[in-house]
Amino acid sequence: MTTSMGLSRVVWSNGGDRLYSFEQAAYFTQTSVPLIEQFVTLGLVEPTGTMLRRQDLVRVVQIQRLRRDLGLNLVGAAMVLDMAAEIAQLKAQLRAYQTELRTRN
Repeated sequence: MTTSMGLSRVVWSNGGDRLYSFEQAAYFTQTSVPLIEQFVTLGLVEPTGTMLRRQDLVRVVQIQRLRRDLGLNLVGAAMVLDMAAEIAQLKAQLRAYQTELRTRN
């Protein structure tokens, strides 16, 4: 389903998520279309066709922040985010395991 044109065009995925064109992503993340395209080329975000999901926009902003604040390159910043997500997942699994052990005793 689409509405209007240009930056105001709204596209929804089959799952009900709002999708953003590269132009919209660049606007909302205060970057540029070529930089968004570079993110896609490097595999730092995974588009849905030629559109990005909200979580991709958040990732672009996070990577840009790590670049600005820590001086990391694009791939290094993406690796930091991936490791942080993996650590969070492992902590959640550990908490679930600990809860399971407590309920058994």
